[in-house]
Amino acid sequence: MIENQKIRPAQVIGPLGEPLTLDTLPPASTTRWVVRRKAEVVAAVNGGLLSVDEACERYGLTLEEFASWQRSIDRSGMPGLRVTRIQHYRDLYERQQRF
Repeated sequence: MIENQKIRPAQVIGPLGEPLTLDTLPPASTTRWVVRRKAEVVAAVNGGLLSVDEACERYGLTLEEFASWQRSIDRSGMPGLRVTRIQHYRDLYERQQRF
């Protein structure tokens, strides 16, 4: 973390517009990752509530897995996080890149 970014916000705005705090994030023992929970973790990192390293450690994620969640949200929003639709959104994104 950069030296002058040690001050963290008490809360950030979640993907559904609700305030997120460290206490309202998904529990560290989460094993079932639904779209909302993934989006909350990404919002917490983007808002500075958690660092990427802290999120990966807390939830037992690899850096690649977390990065794929971020990419999916950036490209397709929350629907892009649905496991059953990954290939659909990947194909859609690749078609958009060609034009």
